Amino acid sequence: MDLLTAVVGIIQLIIAVIFAVVALYIGFAVFGKVTREVDEQKELAKGNVAFGIIVAAIFVAIGVVVQSGVTGISVGISKAATMGFTSVDGLLVIAIAIIQLVLGVLLAIGSIYLAINIFDKLTKQINAFEELKKGNVAVALEVAGVIIAVALIIQSGVVGITAALA
Repeated sequence: MDLLTAVVGIIQLIIAVIFAVVALYIGFAVFGKVTREVDEQKELAKGNVAFGIIVAAIFVAIGVVVQSGVTGISVGISKAATMGFTSVDGLLVIAIAIIQLVLGVLLAIGSIYLAINIFDKLTKQINAFEELKKGNVAVALEVAGVIIAVALIIQSGVVGITAALA
């Protein structure tokens, strides 16, 4: 392994960690906006397992979608390394890869919002957030399943974008 490969790998890791943390933070903040009538922090501090399940599902969903974007940036950085990081083509490839990753983050956040709205439309007789506040694990598992399913579907779109831009 040469030094350039090691440096490229470290750069990829740093970018992945930064975007993962940012995406998780934003995703949790968006969940807080969707659940205005509930204080998620307080519910988690009380040991509300139902909210714990939902937060875990959100983090898994974000991870699944962002991972696809991170793969795209890894490919882009590797490609730029062979072209030269300071060349116009190398910089363009890196810019496209960063756009892919940002798109992946936005799609991850959007998928959570979409999944919660889909669940709300499917279950008109159930006030999901009231049930979650009561600790209803069955509702939590159902909402978590919808969140993760939507993320998996959206992930394939991010992979498609990555393949098209690579």
